Amino acid sequence: QVQLAESGGGSVQSGGSLRLSCATAGYSYDSYCMGWFRQAPGKERERVAAVERDGTPHYSDSARGRFTISQDNAKNTLYLEMNSLQPEDTAMYYCGGDSGPRGRPGPFPGCSDFRYWGQGTQVTVSS
Repeated sequence: QVQLAESGGGSVQSGGSLRLSCATAGYSYDSYCMGWFRQAPGKERERVAAVERDGTPHYSDSARGRFTISQDNAKNTLYLEMNSLQPEDTAMYYCGGDSGPRGRPGPFPGCSDFRYWGQGTQVTVSS
């Protein structure tokens, strides 16, 4: 059974930084894409960043240059380093895993549709 658990959210001021973590179980990084998504109140969930099976990262336009996705296979943990945070980054952040190589095309290159989700961690950025 796949389990994802996010941590590291919190409240920061504009320009601050946070590092989110996603501990995974029952999941093989070399078989699946892992990614970060976020959802602000009243808005749809949007993609933030993902890392392909071969380690290639992808970012949304809003994340590129400020956020860095990485993974520690030995610890089965996915990370999202977020710098220069702005109030518009305020959202619930979710860790996700895709359906594997046989899934339908997903929101990131090289990844299929995301089907595994954690419970989320809240990020709040004040101006």
